[in-house]
Formats: sequence, C-alpha cells, structure tokens
Amino acid sequence: MSNGSLKNWLYREESNLNLLQRVAIILDVAVAIEYLHHGHNTPIVHCDLKTANVLLDEDMVAHVGDFGISKILAISKSMAYTETLGTLGYIAPEYGSEGTVSASGDVYSYGIMLMEILTKRRPTDEEICNQNLDLRKWITQSFSGTMMDVVDANLFSEEEQVTCKSEISIASMIELALDCTKEMPVSRITMKEVVKRLNKVKNTFLET
Repeated sequence: MSNGSLKNWLYREESNLNLLQRVAIILDVAVAIEYLHHGHNTPIVHCDLKTANVLLDEDMVAHVGDFGISKILAISKSMAYTETLGTLGYIAPEYGSEGTVSASGDVYSYGIMLMEILTKRRPTDEEICNQNLDLRKWITQSFSGTMMDVVDANLFSEEEQVTCKSEISIASMIELALDCTKEMPVSRITMKEVVKRLNKVKNTFLET
C-alpha cells in the first residue's frame, strides 16, 4: 500500500494524523472486521489485529492485512482453539489462558488498537508497564479526569481549537474502546455495534 502501515504513521516523527483522519481510519478497520465476522455464513477471525497490520492506500483509506494466523469458524461458528497466538499486548486474555479463538477476541484487539490510535501509546509502553498497568487500566484511571491528558497531543494542530464536540467524540471513542476490551468475552460488544457507534461519532464530528 502506497502510504504504508498505520503503525508508521503513528510513530514516525514526520507523520501526523489529525482527529478526523484517525476517526476515518478506525471506522474503515471496523467495517472490514464487521464484514469478516458478520458478512457471510462462516465467520472469519483475524487473530492478529494491530496497527502494523492496518495499511493505508493513496487516499488514506485503511485496509486490514496479514491473514497468516486467521481462523475460519466453520464448525461451531462461535469459537475455535489454537496454539497460534497474536501479538503481545493486543491478544485477548482468553487466548493466552485457554487458547480460545472467537470473534470477541478480535473485538478486544480492536479496542486496544483504538486506545493506541487515540493516545499514541503502544500496548507494551514501558512507562505504563513500569507502573504495573496495561493500556486499558492506564486509560481507566485517567477517564475520571480530563481526556485531553491521555490523548495524543498531535490530534490537534497548534492553530486548531479543541472544541466541545471534539472532546465528546474522543470520550465516546474511549468509552467504545473500554466496551471492546472487557475481561469476559461475553461482556464485549460486537463489531456491528462498534460500526454503528463510530458512524454516530463521525457524523456528530462532521456536523457544522
């Protein structure tokens, strides 16, 4: 893809994505995963969702790549078992403890990735890990304060005003990410719900 990976765009100094671009990208990814989970009779679980596997084309439209360890849930259509795990920091707790693969595992990874996109903090961020926290706990602790303390400072250019609408959009997306990353798989929302809520965020954001 001509614009490389989302990971490069997040962490290269010369690259910068504003809030609207990030909303568009995470919505593209959500639509792609919704299609894998709900678009046909046999669900497909990606199993390795992360910023390195989101590729951007010449129009900055996001595409999900690397299906090397994906699983087709042909038998039970709800879960499978695997010894092949995804990437540390993104994998759902049940993958590690039980080797259980399900659509809700992708939802968990998506939620972690959404947190990363908004905060520009890797799931294995040294500063966060040194406090015996993970990305979710770190954000949860900050959620009662102001969101602007945890989000990436580059979401807004120097001349841009941080509006009430922007803050509401960010809070909605952080809440969405927390709903995706609940400990128990049955408590997590589906990708259909993710797409629905993100469309609402995008439409609110674009309203003049």
